[in-house]
Amino acid sequence: MKMAIVALLFIYLFVSIFALIFLSVKTYSLQKQIDSLTEFLNESKQEKADETAAESADNDVLVMDKASVEANLADENDTLKVYLTFDDGPSENTNAILDILDDYNVKATFFVCGKTDEKSLEAMKRIVSDGHTIGMHSYSHKYSEIYSSYDAFKTDFSKIENLIYDTTGVEAKYYRFPGGSSNKVANTNMSQFIRYLNDSGIKYFDWNVVSGDATSKAYTSDELVENVMKDVVKYKTSVVLMHDANDKTETVKALPKLIEELQAKGALILPISDDTTLIQHVTLSDDNAN
Repeated sequence: MKMAIVALLFIYLFVSIFALIFLSVKTYSLQKQIDSLTEFLNESKQEKADETAAESADNDVLVMDKASVEANLADENDTLKVYLTFDDGPSENTNAILDILDDYNVKATFFVCGKTDEKSLEAMKRIVSDGHTIGMHSYSHKYSEIYSSYDAFKTDFSKIENLIYDTTGVEAKYYRFPGGSSNKVANTNMSQFIRYLNDSGIKYFDWNVVSGDATSKAYTSDELVENVMKDVVKYKTSVVLMHDANDKTETVKALPKLIEELQAKGALILPISDDTTLIQHVTLSDDNAN
């Protein structure tokens, strides 16, 4: 009798363990199926979002706003507004640039990239604390990555936006496309990136005056000044393209003379703000702007 009871208990225990193992396997299998289905649904949603963005881009038309360009041409008695902008920083030259601007009590605009070393983060903080405008120039500055897709652009944008906010407390609202809005390097239609910025309430700025410090020709500091001065007199509003990088020592040397010549012309040297006239190489046509 005892043997029979023990045998029944053993069988019951064995069956219970087997059932538990079976249920565990089934639960694991079902969880894997749920995870797979969730991943599939998420991917489908993202693909649908990308397709929608691409379809929107296909319908967008990029145009040069000739009317705005003509309206910006300076008359003899106009007070010139000049916006000095520095791309690609922070760099080893940032503090030198900031020191010069401080010496002349001039404010400028810095379109920065995603650099996270201590010196770069401190430079970003100083840009803001010194009263300059800080803008976004992408996180990676790698054209092949930034412009590879709509989603890649959004990811890069979020990274530089968050970096600036986390470092300085500033919600950056101005953007400069690497290569400008009219660049021919992007493999994807630029209109979808422009629409994304427009829909996000971000203003993008190109330039209408170049110093030449990013060209293959090695201009001297005096030549950089000449390049700027010959063009700023053409416009009521000039957005000047310069660069803040480790190898831009001639730009640093040119800055004091450039400021002095602009001031001698009676030009107002200002940081980009909401009141700044938009200087954009291309925009979405009015029919597709909304």
